[in-house]
Amino acid sequence: MGLVVAGALGLIGVALLAIPEPWRNVVAARWPLLLGMIVAVASAVTGVLLWRPVSQHGHGSVAPVPPARPLRPLPSWTIPSGALLVAVITWGAVWWLQHSLSTEQGPVERAQLQVEGLRAGLSVGAGVVAAFALLLAFRRQQLVERTQQAAEYDAGEKRVTELYVKAADQLGSEKAPVRLAGLYALERLAQDNPTHRQSIVEVVCAYLRMPYKPPSSELGSEASDATCALKSHKADVNLESAPHSAREVPTTAAEDDLRGERQVRIAAQRILARHLRPARTAGGPSPSYWGVIVLDLTEATLLDLDMTDCSMHDAIFDRAEFVGLALFNRTAFRGDVSFKGAQFNGLANFGQADFIGTSNFGGASFADSIFARATFGGRADFHQTTFTRGANFYDVRFLGEAVFAEADIQEGASFGNVEFHGDAWFERTKIEGGAWFDKAGFFAGAGFGGLQVARESVFREASFFDRAWFNHASFSKDASFNRAKFKADVWFDEAEFHDDASFCVVEFGGDMV
Repeated sequence: MGLVVAGALGLIGVALLAIPEPWRNVVAARWPLLLGMIVAVASAVTGVLLWRPVSQHGHGSVAPVPPARPLRPLPSWTIPSGALLVAVITWGAVWWLQHSLSTEQGPVERAQLQVEGLRAGLSVGAGVVAAFALLLAFRRQQLVERTQQAAEYDAGEKRVTELYVKAADQLGSEKAPVRLAGLYALERLAQDNPTHRQSIVEVVCAYLRMPYKPPSSELGSEASDATCALKSHKADVNLESAPHSAREVPTTAAEDDLRGERQVRIAAQRILARHLRPARTAGGPSPSYWGVIVLDLTEATLLDLDMTDCSMHDAIFDRAEFVGLALFNRTAFRGDVSFKGAQFNGLANFGQADFIGTSNFGGASFADSIFARATFGGRADFHQTTFTRGANFYDVRFLGEAVFAEADIQEGASFGNVEFHGDAWFERTKIEGGAWFDKAGFFAGAGFGGLQVARESVFREASFFDRAWFNHASFSKDASFNRAKFKADVWFDEAEFHDDASFCVVEFGGDMV
């Protein structure tokens, strides 16, 4: 566009230089009018012939970009209108020059100036015609470039499709090395073509959703040994430090296939995790980070999954089976996430995880779990969830509603120093071990109706800023509410205390029933 403007100004300059000497004084005296006429004509012509192109934002890849929005075809009236415009401008220039003559010249000089004025007006018309021709040439060049861009884009898309189909065919191979090659080919294709990343991720997720039956050794001693070794690490568990028990050397072709399939699945999981970690470099996010990606791993079988430090948007793990470790510590769930009905056979570490949207763990089963120092920004649903080896929610922040109704916690529940900013529901929750809610803060309603605790219950220094219900609760061992604060009404009607119940230095700001 800059070249077009420069060329038009050059042509106008040449036309002005062609004006005879006597007329230059006249032009100099009326230059604002002439300048306004030139700007108006240039704007009108540019508006008719050109459309503002759609800006193409670079994706930071070698993939061809789609062509800009096609140019609008020139209407049939463009050429006649242009010719009429040239005629009007030429006539206007001649008329202006003829009527700007001074009356002091003699007849001969006046006739000469009239002839020169006519010639100068025609020169202005010729300059406008040349400007039209230059704009038409520029438009023609645009069409040629866009045609070339479209051809390159079509060729690139064809190449991408061919590579995509070939890699997908490799995933269907009976040989594990060929399937691995197909996965890495898809990864490279997604890295170079950002617009295809979501579809390629869906292919990888679909592969992980395919039926897979882990060997019994993976479900037994190996998973339990790794879980016991890492249990003390809590929120900072590292998959690389997990000890692996010795495996028996497979002796059959079926065992070889299972072992090969395990490696393929682990590679697919690592590909997803590698490109969901937004590690930052000096110039911004890591080039390997794929941005907003949606995961659908419904009913997938996942082996020693490590999503530490990842950033996920809407993710679905409904009814998925996690064999071995499931590491989500420091993971950011930017959208809604669902683990409804998922089965965690080993240690599930969600320590310091950040749940921005709704999180659904309803009906899930945890062999061992850690949620310490996690943050739940939306509704946290643990309805009818099973915690086989206890539930560690120490120092967790629930900014939305927290639902643990009818949960089954078999080896104690740790909710110490937890903040419940939304309603907290523990109705008919069954805790086989002890329940620790010391220094917990309940800033909304707290429902413990029908709660069953088999061992000690500790609500020491807990604060209830809204109504609290403990009706029909059952405390089998010592129950301590020492230095607790009840700012509103609290109900203990028909609650059962089978051992000592301590309410030392308790503050009641409302009624106690």
